[in-house]
Amino acid sequence: MFATNWWINVITSCTIIVTIGYYFCVSTFKKWEKLNVPYIKPIPFFGNFLKVAIGKEHHLEFYDKIYYEFAGHKYGGLYQMRTPILMIRDPEIINDVLIKDFSYFPDRGFTSDFAANPLSNNLFLMENPQWKTIRNKLSPAFTSGKLKTMYDQIKECGDEMMKNINTNLNKNSNEIEIRDIMGKYSTDVIGTCAFGLKLNAINDDESPFRKYGKLIFKPSLRSLFRELCVLISPALLKIIRVKDFPTDATDFFHKAFKETLTYRIENKIVRNDLVNCLMQARNDLVLNKDLPEHEKFTESQIVANAFIMFAAGFETVSTTVSYCLYELALNKSIQDRVRQEIQLKLAKNDGHINHEFLMDLNYLDMVIAETLRKYPPLVFLLRKASQKYRFPNDSLIIEKYQKIVIPIYAIHHDSKYYTEPEKFIPERFSAEEKAKRPSGIYLPFGDGPRICIGKRFAEMEMKLAFVEILTKFEVTSCEKTEIPLKYSKKTLTLVPQHGIWLTFQIIN
Repeated sequence: MFATNWWINVITSCTIIVTIGYYFCVSTFKKWEKLNVPYIKPIPFFGNFLKVAIGKEHHLEFYDKIYYEFAGHKYGGLYQMRTPILMIRDPEIINDVLIKDFSYFPDRGFTSDFAANPLSNNLFLMENPQWKTIRNKLSPAFTSGKLKTMYDQIKECGDEMMKNINTNLNKNSNEIEIRDIMGKYSTDVIGTCAFGLKLNAINDDESPFRKYGKLIFKPSLRSLFRELCVLISPALLKIIRVKDFPTDATDFFHKAFKETLTYRIENKIVRNDLVNCLMQARNDLVLNKDLPEHEKFTESQIVANAFIMFAAGFETVSTTVSYCLYELALNKSIQDRVRQEIQLKLAKNDGHINHEFLMDLNYLDMVIAETLRKYPPLVFLLRKASQKYRFPNDSLIIEKYQKIVIPIYAIHHDSKYYTEPEKFIPERFSAEEKAKRPSGIYLPFGDGPRICIGKRFAEMEMKLAFVEILTKFEVTSCEKTEIPLKYSKKTLTLVPQHGIWLTFQIIN
């Protein structure tokens, strides 16, 4: 009798727990229906993110599929587990969110436990008003005048890159995994230009900056578990304390950048670079005794912003250059035209390469723009409402904290805006063609006040790499070249699953 009652109590308790859990999971699932917003029917617990949550679908595939399910609508609703997300697909509304009504959407909406992850408290993830304060402090490092002074340093890294390519050609019968080499090049560039560090990652396979830089973007059980926690409930991060980045990588970058700041301060070294801006921010925001406590920053936040500049500086550039060389290898006529432009401008400039020369390569600009359209560094943008907002000329009103997703990759590949979107056609970005398209449909760097702070720096770095490579080599596909490319499902960014292998032939 006692045993029977015990089992009844257990079953009853489990039923109550499961029932409560079920209703908790589905309690938000009426939101879009109540607001008369078209939506994708969710399933309990997972919402619409089942395949993403179990690693069977990349965010690119997921948002691309949802984007076309909402065809004919300006926006649509979906559910990240139980969290309602609003997808915006109308260019005019995208402009409202990113630019015109930015004050309603100043924050990205990504989640992190800053207490457990001090390096995450940076410009990319930071929310207003701290974001605006640190953005204003760092912007002077990326003015046109400062970029001109960085050219010689980038050129030096480019020279070392070319030596490394030649070394690899001698070892590998003209076949190169280009993403690895470009990762080393961009690591050296951001190291010397932003932080005054001679990293020499291009020639040092054991470079700790390269090693730990790769580690922070490498998929792992930790990163997959962290993403799953975010999908279930962002609050879990503060309970489980899942790290955003590997502990050893976090410790290395914190120590390295702190030592750089300390060395500059102790030796009174002043350079027109990012470190100098960070030092000034430290003086104004950390050490200033007259600043109210709620406006003060911590030492860790200064270091965190050094870290994000380094991380974003090497990963975005190396991947974009690699994709661009891949497309040039598959499109010989385009590669020839880029090379012809470079050689023609070199002849007019007496063979001299400088900042002004790079800025005058108009067709190369179009090639880079088309690469970023086809392979955007981020496949989606997130924004979070800071207050209640009514969409212009619409009845929809969203509440404070509502998250919004803008599917960059899907928009970039929409034939409504880009004819034959899977083809590589740089002429899409001629002045005439750009004038025909609405704004809000080309977002590789984001847009509005939160547009990528290092956009022009990255473009200059990429252009120099192309000038160096294409004046000396013809790039073609080889047996190891994957056509079409497959992307890793374990990363938020667009990463080729098997690398990018190309053949380099010396131009006689």
